[in-house]
Amino acid sequence: MMDTEKNNQPENKGGGQGEDNANSGKNGQSNSSFVGNDENALMQERKKKLEEMIARGINPYPYSYDVTHKAAELKDKYIGLAQGAMTNDSTSIAGRIMAMRRMGKVTFLDIEDQTGRMQAYLQRSDLGDENYSILKLLNIGDIIGVKGKVFRTDRGELSVKAEQYASLCKSIRPLPDQYYGLKDPEFRYRNRSIDMIMNPGVSEVFKKRSQAIQSMRSFLDRRGFIEIETPVLQPIYGGASARPFTTKLNAFNMEVYLGISPELYLKRLVVGGIERVFTICKNFRNEGVDKTHNPEFTMMECYAAYMDYNDMMELTEQMYARIFNDVLGKTKVNYQGTELDFTPPWKRVTMYDSVSEHTGIDVANMTKEQIKAETERMDYNKQMTVAEEDTKGSLVEELFKIYCEKQIIQPTFITDHPKESTPLCKIHRDNPDLIERFEPFVFGMEIGNAYSELNNPIVQRRLLEEQDRARIAGNEEAHPIDEAFLMAIEYGMPPTGGLGLGIDRMAMLLTDSRSIRDVIAFPFMKLG
Repeated sequence: MMDTEKNNQPENKGGGQGEDNANSGKNGQSNSSFVGNDENALMQERKKKLEEMIARGINPYPYSYDVTHKAAELKDKYIGLAQGAMTNDSTSIAGRIMAMRRMGKVTFLDIEDQTGRMQAYLQRSDLGDENYSILKLLNIGDIIGVKGKVFRTDRGELSVKAEQYASLCKSIRPLPDQYYGLKDPEFRYRNRSIDMIMNPGVSEVFKKRSQAIQSMRSFLDRRGFIEIETPVLQPIYGGASARPFTTKLNAFNMEVYLGISPELYLKRLVVGGIERVFTICKNFRNEGVDKTHNPEFTMMECYAAYMDYNDMMELTEQMYARIFNDVLGKTKVNYQGTELDFTPPWKRVTMYDSVSEHTGIDVANMTKEQIKAETERMDYNKQMTVAEEDTKGSLVEELFKIYCEKQIIQPTFITDHPKESTPLCKIHRDNPDLIERFEPFVFGMEIGNAYSELNNPIVQRRLLEEQDRARIAGNEEAHPIDEAFLMAIEYGMPPTGGLGLGIDRMAMLLTDSRSIRDVIAFPFMKLG
């Protein structure tokens, strides 16, 4: 029978001609959004069916439904059930109708829930003429609940033989054509709900992303790290070289910023005695958008007292291995046609050695002037932006960015960066021109950043003052002085290792996703 709930919904007006029960639409690109007369006609037909349901005393939008099993649970439980076998086991399933086949006195529905699809078998003799006739008011895309006995058809399809069913949500907008699906990436990103309905693999991406974050939290928790939130709205931005987003706090009539990094807040917590701390947060950077960059992104940042960048390298590779094992059951994965091996230990290469390997320029043993001359001789400076005020370190960084990054395929730590690259890191213990910093790279993509953290308050103040002067002079990525941070480390911060890892790029690697937009549920899009 049809489950009915007393109608307490407002009437909906509409009209139109009949809609075929197959999915509607002509292709996955130009007609995915169903604009124009076709869409209006189909929606009017669905509204007409909605009106008829209400007129029959059926509430098309009830408040709840008792679901006892998911599709995947039933398939696992009855994996050994023979063809044609009927059980006495009752079940109740619910989900979206994704296919509908009417065969006179019998109707087959494919019902999809979060775990997969289950077939429902609805027979006129079981439901009665009245309740069976109401099936004609259902469409593909509607959400329905079905109660009945589990059996396997003669053709081997596990099914639920309906004893009763209920409309749980009458859809009024038709789904795109199931054959053509959704092909236009722009439409998919802007309309994530329909993307997930029509492309089940999309939901799997977000499930794996969630599993990765859970695994990361568990990994850090087992190592004594405490999770603490840091402010998103900040009176002073810092912790990274990036342009901030600016807004106004009306209550205080002051300009504030969306955080570009949680670093300076987390270090203050280390000063306060929390020796191992982390956060998983959104960062906001007002810069370019491409397949690996989104204006807001998610990262994990952690700090550990009495550790240095060598310890953080080990932490990074162990964390990645644990997460990949937890989510995928392995540390070797296929990414965009290439096998990547995240099994520790990862390769370690200094930035100087990487530049020498990929350009042939021995920057370690050359002055700034010699590097400039060599880039001119080899025509490298045609792709570089060389300015008079450039230091040796900035030239090395640019050579690395242009000629080395994309060549790094397997997980690799690029270590020992030039001292000019950040004001928040300790000078290298063996070379005063370098700092104890590393960035892990995979498939030409930087996936993190880490330091032996600078804890000398005198040096830290001097370096941040230099940053502030650069900002005033017009460097949009330099950040102002944070006096609260400087005051904190003047009380004393223990030797500390710090690490930041991008969650979105990790999710790309876990799910073989080419673009960061594929692993962010709602990536930022231009208004269109």
